[in-house]
Amino acid sequence: MSQRQTVSRPNIIFIVADDLGYADLGCYGGRDAAFGAVSPNIDQLAAGGIKFKQGYSNSPVCSPTRFALMTARYQYRLRGAAEEPINSKSKGSTTLGLPPEHPTLPSLLKASGYRTALFGKWHLGYPPHFSPLRSGYDEFFGPMSGGVDYFTHCANSGDHDLYSGEQQAPTAGYLTDLISQRAVDYVKAQSEKPFFLSLHYTAPHWPWETRDDAALAEEVKSNLFHLHGGNIETYRRMIHHMDEGIGWIVNALRETGQLDNTLIVFTSDNGGERFSDNWPLVGGKMDLTEGGIRVPWIAHWPGVIAAGGQSEQLCMTMDWSATMLDVACVSADSNHPLDGVSLLPVLADATSQFDRPMYWRMNHRAQRAYRAGDWKYLRVDEHEYLFNIRADERERANHAQRDPLRLAAMRQSWEDWNATMPAIPSDATVSLGFGVKDMPQR
Repeated sequence: MSQRQTVSRPNIIFIVADDLGYADLGCYGGRDAAFGAVSPNIDQLAAGGIKFKQGYSNSPVCSPTRFALMTARYQYRLRGAAEEPINSKSKGSTTLGLPPEHPTLPSLLKASGYRTALFGKWHLGYPPHFSPLRSGYDEFFGPMSGGVDYFTHCANSGDHDLYSGEQQAPTAGYLTDLISQRAVDYVKAQSEKPFFLSLHYTAPHWPWETRDDAALAEEVKSNLFHLHGGNIETYRRMIHHMDEGIGWIVNALRETGQLDNTLIVFTSDNGGERFSDNWPLVGGKMDLTEGGIRVPWIAHWPGVIAAGGQSEQLCMTMDWSATMLDVACVSADSNHPLDGVSLLPVLADATSQFDRPMYWRMNHRAQRAYRAGDWKYLRVDEHEYLFNIRADERERANHAQRDPLRLAAMRQSWEDWNATMPAIPSDATVSLGFGVKDMPQR
C-alpha cells in the first residue's frame, strides 16, 4: 500500500507569493527586519515539513508561470502564456487567457469530488471569455489583473479590479488581509468533502504599501509601479503581513482538526524584484539567471511529510501541480498529458531524487535556459553561457569556452525540446514596468 493510501484524500492549499525573492524568508537565509522575524509562520511550516533548495518557477514573470501552475504543462503550449506578462490591454481578447475548455488542476480535482476556490490573483485573462469560474474553481475572490493597489484595489489602468466570482466586489480593507480572512472563513466552513484552495497573494508585489500606508493610494494611483517609493523595511513588512495571514489559516486548520491531513505548498510565481533578497543568486524577475527562476518551495503535510526535511531535488511549478493530482489520486486528461512530474516520492522521503531536466525560454532578450543535473545552459542577448550550478550558484564561472562539447550538447538538447513547442508568436508582447532609465541594472 502506498503512503498516500494510508490517509484519506487530503485537503490541498497552494500558496503563491508574488515576486518573492529566494532569500526573503528566514528559512532560506533571510535576515530579520528592524521589527523582528519577517516570516515566522512560513518558517514554521518549513521546519515542520520539507524545504526544497533547488526549486524553480516555470517562468521569471507572473502570468506565464500561472499558466503552468494551472495546467501542469509547459506554458508555451498556450498562446496567452507567450505574453510576458498579460497586461490590461488584453481586456476583451478572446485569445489572451486560459482557455476554459483546457483541463486544469482545479477542474480535474473538482471533477473528482473536491471543492475548489481561488482567493487572490488570477492574471490569466479577463471576463467574459476567461475567469477562474470558467477554469474549475467553484469560488473566486481577488483581482483579475497582474497588480492592484492594496487599498483601492484598482489596477494600473485605473479600473477597479476586485471581484467575487465574475462580478466586481468593492470591499474595504488591505488586500493581503482580505485574502487571508477569506481563506480562514473558507477553511472553517468546510465539512467532510476535501477542498483545494489556491491562495495567490499579490504580496510583496508593488505598490509598496503596508497595512498602515492607506495614504499612499492617492499618490500612486496613476502609476502603480511606484518607481519613486518603497524601501527594504516596507517590503519586509509586506511579506510579514502575508506571513501573519498564513498563520491565521494554519490556526484555522488546527482548530477544525484538518491540519494533519492538509497538504500546504508555498512558493513564489517567479524570482524577486526591486527590494528582494535573492542571495546568493544573480538577477531577478524577467531573467533566466537563477535569481529570476529559483524560488522557495515548502511543503507541509503532517500525515505524510516528516518534519525537518531538506531536498536537493530539481523541480518546477508544474511538478507541484502534477503532485497535487497524484496525492488526490486524479489522472491527467488523456488529450492533455502532463509535462509536470509528481514529487510524491520526495515528499515521502526527502533524500529521494530522480533526474529532472528543465527548460525555459523568454521572448525578452531572446533568453533560453536548460538545467540538467549540476549543469545549466543559458543564452541571453545571443551570448551563451555554461555553468555548474552546484559549484557556482552565482553563475560567474562560465565554462562555455572550456567545455565546448558539453555546451554544444546542451544547446542541441534545448533546440530539440524547443522544436516540440509552438513558436513564439510574432505579435507576443513584452511589458516592462521599468528599465535602466529608472534605476541601475542589477
